[in-house]
Amino acid sequence: MPRMIRTRRMLLLAAALLLATTTTAHGQEEAPGRELAIRPNPKARWDAGMRDVEKVLRSAASELWKHFPERRLKPILVEPKGGPIVLHRRGPKGEYRVRLDTGSTYWSQYAFQFAHEFCHILCGCTEDEQSNKWFEESLCETASLFALHRMAETWKTDPPYPHWKDYAPHLRAYADRRLKEAKLPAGRTLAEWYQVNEAALRKKSRDRDKNRVVAGVLLPMLEQRPEHWEAVTWLNAAASKQPRSFQQYLTDWHNQCPAKHKPFVRQIAAKFGIPLPAE
Repeated sequence: MPRMIRTRRMLLLAAALLLATTTTAHGQEEAPGRELAIRPNPKARWDAGMRDVEKVLRSAASELWKHFPERRLKPILVEPKGGPIVLHRRGPKGEYRVRLDTGSTYWSQYAFQFAHEFCHILCGCTEDEQSNKWFEESLCETASLFALHRMAETWKTDPPYPHWKDYAPHLRAYADRRLKEAKLPAGRTLAEWYQVNEAALRKKSRDRDKNRVVAGVLLPMLEQRPEHWEAVTWLNAAASKQPRSFQQYLTDWHNQCPAKHKPFVRQIAAKFGIPLPAE
Protein backbone atom coordinates (compact mmCIF):
# COMPACT_ATOMS: atom_id res chain seq x y z
CA MET A 1 0.00 0.00 0.00
CA PRO A 2 1.48 3.40 -0.94
CA ARG A 3 2.81 5.40 2.01
CA MET A 4 0.53 8.39 1.27
CA ILE A 5 -2.62 6.22 1.46
CA ARG A 6 -1.45 4.56 4.68
CA THR A 7 -0.75 7.96 6.22
CA ARG A 8 -4.16 9.28 5.19
CA ARG A 9 -5.91 6.24 6.69
CA MET A 10 -3.98 6.63 9.93
CA LEU A 11 -5.01 10.28 10.15
CA LEU A 12 -8.66 9.39 9.53
CA LEU A 13 -8.51 6.69 12.18
CA ALA A 14 -6.98 9.09 14.70
CA ALA A 15 -9.72 11.63 14.00
CA ALA A 16 -12.39 8.97 14.45
CA LEU A 17 -10.91 7.96 17.78
CA LEU A 18 -10.92 11.55 18.98
CA LEU A 19 -14.58 11.90 18.09
CA ALA A 20 -15.59 8.56 19.55
CA THR A 21 -17.57 8.40 22.76
CA THR A 22 -15.36 8.03 25.86
CA THR A 23 -16.09 7.13 29.45
CA THR A 24 -15.49 9.07 32.67
CA ALA A 25 -14.17 7.74 35.98
CA HIS A 26 -17.80 7.22 37.02
CA GLY A 27 -18.65 5.13 33.97
CA GLN A 28 -20.66 7.98 32.44
CA GLU A 29 -20.50 8.24 28.67
CA GLU A 30 -19.07 11.43 27.26
CA ALA A 31 -20.28 13.00 24.05
CA PRO A 32 -17.87 14.92 21.84
CA GLY A 33 -17.99 18.61 22.62
CA ARG A 34 -19.10 20.30 25.83
CA GLU A 35 -22.40 21.75 24.70
CA LEU A 36 -25.18 21.17 27.20
CA ALA A 37 -28.33 19.70 25.69
CA ILE A 38 -31.18 20.91 27.93
CA ARG A 39 -34.54 20.00 26.44
CA PRO A 40 -37.97 20.86 27.81
CA ASN A 41 -39.97 17.70 27.18
CA PRO A 42 -42.41 18.55 24.36
CA LYS A 43 -44.80 15.87 25.64
CA ALA A 44 -45.20 17.68 28.98
CA ARG A 45 -47.81 20.35 29.57
CA TRP A 46 -46.02 23.71 29.61
CA ASP A 47 -47.74 27.00 30.37
CA ALA A 48 -44.73 29.02 29.23
CA GLY A 49 -42.95 29.04 25.88
CA MET A 50 -40.55 26.08 25.70
CA ARG A 51 -37.91 28.18 23.96
CA ASP A 52 -38.04 30.75 26.77
CA VAL A 53 -37.89 28.00 29.40
CA GLU A 54 -34.88 26.45 27.69
CA LYS A 55 -33.05 29.77 27.69
CA VAL A 56 -33.64 30.26 31.43
CA LEU A 57 -32.54 26.72 32.29
CA ARG A 58 -29.48 26.99 30.09
CA SER A 59 -28.59 30.32 31.70
CA ALA A 60 -28.81 28.79 35.19
CA ALA A 61 -26.79 25.71 34.26
CA SER A 62 -24.11 27.65 32.41
CA GLU A 63 -23.12 29.58 35.54
CA LEU A 64 -22.02 26.25 37.05
CA TRP A 65 -21.02 24.39 33.89
CA LYS A 66 -18.27 26.85 33.01
CA HIS A 67 -16.33 25.54 36.01
CA PHE A 68 -16.33 21.93 34.76
CA PRO A 69 -13.98 22.11 31.76
CA GLU A 70 -13.40 18.34 31.58
CA ARG A 71 -16.99 17.15 32.05
CA ARG A 72 -19.33 15.81 29.41
CA LEU A 73 -23.01 15.08 30.05
CA LYS A 74 -25.83 13.30 28.31
CA PRO A 75 -28.85 15.48 27.36
CA ILE A 76 -31.17 16.60 30.15
CA LEU A 77 -34.94 16.25 29.62
CA VAL A 78 -36.99 18.61 31.80
CA GLU A 79 -40.64 18.65 32.81
CA PRO A 80 -42.41 21.42 34.75
CA LYS A 81 -44.17 19.27 37.37
CA GLY A 82 -43.60 16.23 39.55
CA GLY A 83 -40.53 17.43 41.44
CA PRO A 84 -38.17 19.07 41.96
CA ILE A 85 -36.18 15.87 41.44
CA VAL A 86 -33.64 14.13 39.24
CA LEU A 87 -35.04 10.70 38.41
CA HIS A 88 -32.60 7.83 38.89
CA ARG A 89 -34.14 6.06 35.90
CA ARG A 90 -32.63 7.54 32.75
CA GLY A 91 -34.34 8.09 29.42
CA PRO A 92 -34.17 5.56 26.55
CA LYS A 93 -30.92 7.09 25.23
CA GLY A 94 -29.35 7.66 28.64
CA GLU A 95 -30.81 11.14 29.07
CA TYR A 96 -31.05 12.64 32.53
CA ARG A 97 -34.64 13.30 33.54
CA VAL A 98 -35.42 16.34 35.69
CA ARG A 99 -38.83 17.31 37.01
CA LEU A 100 -39.46 20.76 38.42
CA ASP A 101 -42.39 22.17 40.36
CA THR A 102 -43.05 25.48 38.71
CA GLY A 103 -44.91 27.09 35.85
CA SER A 104 -46.04 30.26 34.11
CA THR A 105 -43.13 32.69 33.71
CA TYR A 106 -41.64 32.39 37.21
CA TRP A 107 -38.12 32.53 35.80
CA SER A 108 -36.40 32.87 39.17
CA GLN A 109 -38.13 29.73 40.40
CA TYR A 110 -37.28 27.82 37.23
CA ALA A 111 -33.63 28.83 37.59
CA PHE A 112 -33.44 28.13 41.33
CA GLN A 113 -34.94 24.66 41.06
CA PHE A 114 -33.05 23.65 37.95
CA ALA A 115 -29.66 24.78 39.31
CA HIS A 116 -30.28 22.58 42.37
CA GLU A 117 -31.11 19.51 40.28
CA PHE A 118 -28.29 20.22 37.84
CA CYS A 119 -25.88 20.19 40.78
CA HIS A 120 -27.18 16.71 41.72
CA ILE A 121 -26.31 15.60 38.19
CA LEU A 122 -22.83 17.10 38.55
CA CYS A 123 -22.45 15.23 41.88
CA GLY A 124 -23.13 11.91 40.17
CA CYS A 125 -26.74 11.09 41.14
CA THR A 126 -25.82 7.95 43.09
CA GLU A 127 -28.17 5.77 45.14
CA ASP A 128 -25.68 5.02 47.90
CA GLU A 129 -26.38 4.98 51.63
CA GLN A 130 -28.22 8.18 52.56
CA SER A 131 -26.94 9.26 55.97
CA ASN A 132 -24.65 11.93 54.47
CA LYS A 133 -26.99 12.92 51.63
CA TRP A 134 -27.81 16.11 53.52
CA PHE A 135 -24.40 17.48 52.55
CA GLU A 136 -25.08 17.01 48.83
CA GLU A 137 -28.50 18.62 49.33
CA SER A 138 -26.76 21.56 50.99
CA LEU A 139 -24.27 21.85 48.13
CA CYS A 140 -27.16 21.86 45.67
CA GLU A 141 -28.90 24.63 47.62
CA THR A 142 -25.61 26.51 47.40
CA ALA A 143 -25.63 25.94 43.64
CA SER A 144 -29.10 27.50 43.36
CA LEU A 145 -28.03 30.60 45.27
CA PHE A 146 -24.75 30.84 43.37
CA ALA A 147 -26.44 30.48 39.98
CA LEU A 148 -29.03 33.18 40.67
CA HIS A 149 -26.42 35.61 41.98
CA ARG A 150 -24.30 35.05 38.86
CA MET A 151 -27.29 35.20 36.52
CA ALA A 152 -28.28 38.53 38.07
CA GLU A 153 -24.91 39.93 37.01
CA THR A 154 -24.90 38.26 33.59
CA TRP A 155 -28.40 39.44 32.73
CA LYS A 156 -27.45 43.08 33.37
CA THR A 157 -25.51 43.06 30.12
CA ASP A 158 -26.22 39.75 28.37
CA PRO A 159 -29.76 38.49 29.08
CA PRO A 160 -31.36 35.79 26.91
CA TYR A 161 -33.44 38.57 25.32
CA PRO A 162 -32.66 42.31 25.46
CA HIS A 163 -36.00 43.12 27.11
CA TRP A 164 -35.25 40.69 29.98
CA LYS A 165 -32.45 42.91 31.26
CA ASP A 166 -34.77 44.53 33.80
CA TYR A 167 -35.44 41.12 35.34
CA ALA A 168 -31.85 40.79 36.63
CA PRO A 169 -32.52 42.32 40.09
CA HIS A 170 -35.39 39.88 40.67
CA LEU A 171 -33.01 36.94 40.29
CA ARG A 172 -30.76 38.16 43.08
CA ALA A 173 -33.68 39.15 45.29
CA TYR A 174 -35.17 35.65 44.94
CA ALA A 175 -31.91 34.09 46.13
CA ASP A 176 -31.35 36.57 48.93
CA ARG A 177 -34.82 35.99 50.38
CA ARG A 178 -33.91 32.33 50.79
CA LEU A 179 -30.59 33.18 52.38
CA LYS A 180 -32.40 35.22 55.01
CA GLU A 181 -34.79 32.36 55.81
CA ALA A 182 -32.11 30.26 57.52
CA LYS A 183 -28.97 31.58 59.17
CA LEU A 184 -26.60 30.35 61.80
CA PRO A 185 -27.78 31.34 65.30
CA ALA A 186 -26.04 34.49 66.49
CA GLY A 187 -22.63 33.76 67.90
CA ARG A 188 -22.59 30.14 66.68
CA THR A 189 -20.01 28.65 64.35
CA LEU A 190 -20.96 26.05 61.76
CA ALA A 191 -19.05 23.46 63.79
CA GLU A 192 -21.11 24.24 66.91
CA TRP A 193 -24.34 24.22 64.92
CA TYR A 194 -23.40 20.90 63.30
CA GLN A 195 -22.78 19.22 66.65
CA VAL A 196 -26.34 20.09 67.70
CA ASN A 197 -27.96 19.16 64.37
CA GLU A 198 -25.90 16.16 63.19
CA ALA A 199 -28.47 13.51 64.12
CA ALA A 200 -31.34 15.43 62.51
CA LEU A 201 -29.36 15.97 59.32
CA ARG A 202 -28.46 12.29 59.00
CA LYS A 203 -32.10 11.35 59.53
CA LYS A 204 -33.64 13.86 57.11
CA SER A 205 -31.46 14.99 54.24
CA ARG A 206 -34.00 17.38 52.68
CA ASP A 207 -34.58 19.81 55.49
CA ARG A 208 -34.37 22.99 53.45
CA ASP A 209 -33.95 25.31 56.44
CA LYS A 210 -30.96 23.30 57.64
CA ASN A 211 -29.61 22.82 54.10
CA ARG A 212 -29.64 26.59 53.66
CA VAL A 213 -27.81 27.19 56.93
CA VAL A 214 -24.98 25.12 55.48
CA ALA A 215 -25.37 26.79 52.08
CA GLY A 216 -25.03 30.20 53.70
CA VAL A 217 -21.55 29.19 54.87
CA LEU A 218 -20.48 27.44 51.64
CA LEU A 219 -21.72 30.18 49.29
CA PRO A 220 -19.05 32.81 50.06
CA MET A 221 -16.34 30.16 49.73
CA LEU A 222 -17.53 29.21 46.24
CA GLU A 223 -18.27 32.75 45.15
CA GLN A 224 -14.69 33.65 46.02
CA ARG A 225 -13.18 30.54 44.36
CA PRO A 226 -15.79 29.25 41.88
CA GLU A 227 -13.28 26.96 40.18
CA HIS A 228 -13.73 24.61 43.14
CA TRP A 229 -17.25 23.75 42.00
CA GLU A 230 -15.49 21.14 39.89
CA ALA A 231 -14.66 19.24 43.11
CA VAL A 232 -18.25 17.95 43.35
CA THR A 233 -17.41 15.68 40.40
CA TRP A 234 -15.70 13.39 42.93
CA LEU A 235 -18.16 13.80 45.81
CA ASN A 236 -19.69 10.37 45.24
CA ALA A 237 -16.77 8.70 43.50
CA ALA A 238 -16.31 6.43 46.53
CA ALA A 239 -20.04 5.72 46.96
CA SER A 240 -20.87 3.15 49.63
CA LYS A 241 -23.91 1.10 50.55
CA GLN A 242 -22.69 1.01 54.15
CA PRO A 243 -23.21 3.88 56.63
CA ARG A 244 -20.20 6.17 57.04
CA SER A 245 -19.44 8.91 59.49
CA PHE A 246 -19.40 12.39 58.00
CA GLN A 247 -15.69 12.47 58.70
CA GLN A 248 -15.17 9.33 56.61
CA TYR A 249 -17.44 10.72 53.88
CA LEU A 250 -15.34 13.89 53.64
CA THR A 251 -12.14 11.85 53.82
CA ASP A 252 -13.29 9.71 50.90
CA TRP A 253 -14.17 12.83 48.91
CA HIS A 254 -10.80 14.36 49.70
CA ASN A 255 -8.96 11.23 48.64
CA GLN A 256 -10.80 11.04 45.31
CA CYS A 257 -10.26 14.70 44.40
CA PRO A 258 -7.35 15.91 42.27
CA ALA A 259 -4.64 17.74 44.21
CA LYS A 260 -5.91 21.17 43.13
CA HIS A 261 -9.21 20.66 44.99
CA LYS A 262 -7.94 18.90 48.14
CA PRO A 263 -7.30 22.17 50.07
CA PHE A 264 -10.91 23.21 49.37
CA VAL A 265 -12.30 19.97 50.80
CA ARG A 266 -10.07 20.43 53.85
CA GLN A 267 -11.39 23.98 54.22
CA ILE A 268 -14.96 22.68 54.24
CA ALA A 269 -14.08 19.99 56.79
CA ALA A 270 -12.51 22.66 59.01
CA LYS A 271 -15.72 24.71 58.90
CA PHE A 272 -17.52 21.70 60.38
CA GLY A 273 -14.76 21.20 62.96
CA ILE A 274 -13.83 17.86 61.41
CA PRO A 275 -10.14 16.92 61.10
CA LEU A 276 -9.09 14.99 58.03
CA PRO A 277 -6.16 12.55 58.13
CA ALA A 278 -2.78 13.95 57.17
CA GLU A 279 -1.84 13.33 53.54
